[in-house]
Amino acid sequence: MTRFSEPISYDLHAAQRDYERVSEALSFLGEHWQDHPDLDAAARSAGLSPHHFQRIFSRWVGMSPKKYIGALAHDAAREALDGGASVLDASFEAGLSGPSRLHDLFIAHEQVTPGQARAKGQGLDFVWGATPTPFGTGVFLVAPRGLSALAFAEPDIETAFEDLRSRFPAARFDRDDAVANDWAQRIFTAYGQPIPLALYGTPWQRQVWRALLSIPPGRTVSYRDIAAQVCLPKAARAVGAAVGANPVSWLIPCHRVLAADGRLTGYHWGVSRKRAMLAYEAVSA
Repeated sequence: MTRFSEPISYDLHAAQRDYERVSEALSFLGEHWQDHPDLDAAARSAGLSPHHFQRIFSRWVGMSPKKYIGALAHDAAREALDGGASVLDASFEAGLSGPSRLHDLFIAHEQVTPGQARAKGQGLDFVWGATPTPFGTGVFLVAPRGLSALAFAEPDIETAFEDLRSRFPAARFDRDDAVANDWAQRIFTAYGQPIPLALYGTPWQRQVWRALLSIPPGRTVSYRDIAAQVCLPKAARAVGAAVGANPVSWLIPCHRVLAADGRLTGYHWGVSRKRAMLAYEAVSA
């Protein structure tokens, strides 16, 4: 005789209390992150023990309180560097004691040093190339650790490349279309083969990109669905920005995200290409 398991009880009141506590902690960290408060201080803001707070915060936000503060500090330092600040000034802007800590922060978040970030990628070496793919001419950007970007030639190869290079305009770029073709073969013909990625993005962006990777082929979701998956249901607009910043088309399937009303909007490489990708997956799924 088939036996059914007992229904799982889920305490909605406890879930609401956890959400309210995390919201209080997020407000506290948003106001005081430059002081780099420790776990005890953050836990007090939520009225919880450090151990309990660490567990609840990590579950709701997708990262530890320490990493969340680091993400805020990194964003502030990156904005300062992009505005022309020195590495020392960017360190102070991020609430850090000096350039050595800023160096560690940038290595953790971008795999580049703050000096390289301020120099717009000076000292970094990339190989790029163009080659045919099932969805038009692909433009590939390859770092020593793996694939950094896959774009499509809209409206032409040079324009697509300039779009990619704008992330690190001072880096060194060597063109090799044969390398691009090798990567295209791995991606579009050797199905199931692991593809190493070398992504440069904030923790928030990488969290959203991981959520995109969980969408099965042949399925679509809304920006609000992705926001709910990363535990911030009201952050659909921020999710849209992170989706739009995705540098690796097809492999990180931002084409599977639709507007709330089901419209095919907001695809960096063209709505027609997005429609073709979804049709291809629908047939292949």
